[in-house]
Formats: sequence, structure tokens, C-alpha cells
Amino acid sequence: MQLAFCIFKYFPFGGIQRDLRKLASACVVRGHHVRVYTIRWNGPTIDGLEVRIAPVKALTNHRLYERFADWVQSDVAADPVDFVFGMNKMPGLDMYYAGDSCFEEKARNQRGALYRLTPRYRSFRDAERAVFAAGAATQILTISDTYTPHFRHFYGTEPERFHRLPPGIERDRAASPDAEVRAEQRNNVRQRLGLREDQLLLLFIGSGFIKKGLDRVLLALQALPESVSSRIRLYVVGKDNAEPFRRMAIRLGITDLVHFFPEGRDDIPDLLAAGDAAVLPAYDENAGMVILEAMVAGLPMLTTANCGYAHYVQSSGAGLVTPVPFDQTRFEADLIRILSSEERGAWRAAGIALSQHQDLYALKDVAVSLIEKYAEQKKRVRQGSPGCG
Repeated sequence: MQLAFCIFKYFPFGGIQRDLRKLASACVVRGHHVRVYTIRWNGPTIDGLEVRIAPVKALTNHRLYERFADWVQSDVAADPVDFVFGMNKMPGLDMYYAGDSCFEEKARNQRGALYRLTPRYRSFRDAERAVFAAGAATQILTISDTYTPHFRHFYGTEPERFHRLPPGIERDRAASPDAEVRAEQRNNVRQRLGLREDQLLLLFIGSGFIKKGLDRVLLALQALPESVSSRIRLYVVGKDNAEPFRRMAIRLGITDLVHFFPEGRDDIPDLLAAGDAAVLPAYDENAGMVILEAMVAGLPMLTTANCGYAHYVQSSGAGLVTPVPFDQTRFEADLIRILSSEERGAWRAAGIALSQHQDLYALKDVAVSLIEKYAEQKKRVRQGSPGCG
């Protein structure tokens, strides 16, 4: 079949960007032709994908996205495809990958009334409504249940249009079941990184430093006792603007403890192998793939209860979950514990045991099967075949 994937901006290290790469490439492997529509493609080409860059410009993001959606619909009308799949909310989608939170819920509960009078608000609300409104035809793939109740509350979305996906972590994130192999890999990577044997490597991985709570981590780093802070190194890895957080680290007097990689890194499995713990105290996180990636690599995980995948930490016993409403003092105590507790060995073992659960790797196969199912249904309906729902 002819499939179109839509994403506003592509870069190698973003969460939904990585998911697009996995899903689109899997569709190509299954024999489909895949066209990707985007405003900006920043990264290497991907085998088998036809990339079409939308020739749109605007002074504001919301207007840029509106023009992108209009251009995609015009291009698809002129050069039809069987199915349109979206990684961002926009009109004209047959299926949407719900990797983002509910915009309307945040606008109602985290913004003032004047914000809802702005063109930006109306633009993002209308794009979300085009996907989730009752009676719309768009099927919705969800990666957690965190925001489904919000979408249903604000838009009356029919429950049968939601399709829950299993996680889809990459198998190269999982630690080797052989302890000697794990130890050798860890030692080799730490030597390459220049880490002493007694140093603790704490990982903060993910694009979107503000949303994912990097400020909370830096504050907690300053509050560590000297016995821990003298050995800690924090690696901040992701595609984002690091300058505000560099300045924050200077103000807090912890610049020697923090290493920023704001363009991302392509050796995440190595970093996970070398790490001692991972942290994600997000303000807003639909799922949090790094939570699972860290645990299956054998790293004790510290996250907050509002992250969609936090329940895996609790059920597996592979780390700690700071409750919400968030309390910085509680989080700081949890960070000290995750770095220094005698429980660390048990947390590491629990994460490695979790890596044997095959459903953790199944997102790609389940999602592509759903794409094929609904694309085939749409194709039959268009051709007038009977018995199609």
C-alpha cells in the first residue's frame, strides 16, 4: 500500500522521531511504499523512505503547523495515498500516534483564561479537535493510558477508537544476561569516558529539558551530601537548548558535576551500560521510554508518578517513584537513596529480569499491524466492497 507519515520536524534523538523511524521502516520491510511529510528533516536519510519537505514558512509555530497541514492535504489530493498516519495532531489523519499530552487539559488547568483567547490556543485546540472529536474517523494509537481520560472528557472521543500499544524499546538497550559480559562492557565504556571506578554516573536522557524536569535534577544535585556529590557525574543527553541549565548549574555551583550533550549522542546503549542510575522527574510525560530503557539495562530508575511508564518501576521493583504532587525535598531524598542505598543490587537485578518480558519490545509490530488493518478497511470502503466497518 501507499502510506504517508506526517511529522512537523524530524531529528534523530527525539522520542516521536525515533518512533516514526521504527514504524515507517517496519512498513517498508513489509513491502509498503512510505512517504514522509515534514517541515524540516535534520538527520541522515532512512533507507526506503521518500521524504517530502513542505515549502511552508510562518512567523509563529502554530501558523507554520496550520500551513503544513493544509499543504499535506493538497499534496495528498494531487498524489493520493491509501492511508495518512500522523505523529502530530493535525486535520486529515486516518490514524494518530498519541505521543503527546492533552493540549486542552493543560490549557484549562495550567493556563489563565486570557490564554484561551489567543490565536495560538485556537490553532492547537482545533488541531487536537480534528483528531479526537466525537464522530471523527481518525483512529488513535496510545502508548499509555495517562491522557486518554482527558481526551474523552473534552472531546467525547469514542472508546473504540483508542488502541493501546505495548512499549517498544530497542533490544540493544537490554543488558546481557551474562554478568561477566556486562562487567566487561561497563569497564570498557567507563574507561573510554574517563570515569574512575568509584565515580557514580547519573543519566538524564531525553529531548525537552524543561518538560522532563532537568531543573529538579540540578537542584537535587546541589542538595546531595558531600559523600555522594564528590563522586557524582550527571550526563544530560538530548536535543535541546542547554544554555539556561548551564547558567543554572553555575548559579548552584555544580558545573563540575554536570556534562551537557545538547545535540544528543548515538551511543546510548554504551551510556546505559556505564551508568549507575537514571532519572526522569518530568512535569509532563505521556510514557517515558527512557524509564524502561534504563531498567532493562540494569540501572536503578528514579522517576515521578505522573510519567506514563512509572508503573513499570513500581511493579518490577527496579527503582523508586517520587509521588505527585511533586515535592522537591522528597525527590532529593529519593535521589540520595537511588545512588547510595544497599537496595541498588536488588533494583539492578529486577530491571535485568524485566528485560526478558517480550511485550516490552512489541510496539512496532502491533502498530504496523493496526496500520495495515485500517488502511485495508479504508481501501475496501473506497472501492465499495460490502461488509466493511
